[in-house]
Amino acid sequence: MQINGPFSIHGAQPVQPSTDIAPVEELQATESSLQPTDELDISSESTFLSQVRNAPDIRADRVADIRSQIESGVYETSEKLDVAVGRLFDEFA
Repeated sequence: MQINGPFSIHGAQPVQPSTDIAPVEELQATESSLQPTDELDISSESTFLSQVRNAPDIRADRVADIRSQIESGVYETSEKLDVAVGRLFDEFA
């Protein structure tokens, strides 16, 4: 647009679009990339505790029976220890 003084009158001029306006889709993409996102990090300790809480209940009578066998020296054989250790590793693998 030109201004030539208070007494100069010009006819109609064509409207030209501005070249520095971004399309709506581009503005929406920019806005969504600037919005913060929520994150949740779970530690390995928390995962372990969750596994322990979800473990089956302990059978007190079976534990007492095995404990008495261990105290009397009848329970501990290499085969039983291998099975027990294998099962323990399988629980947490």
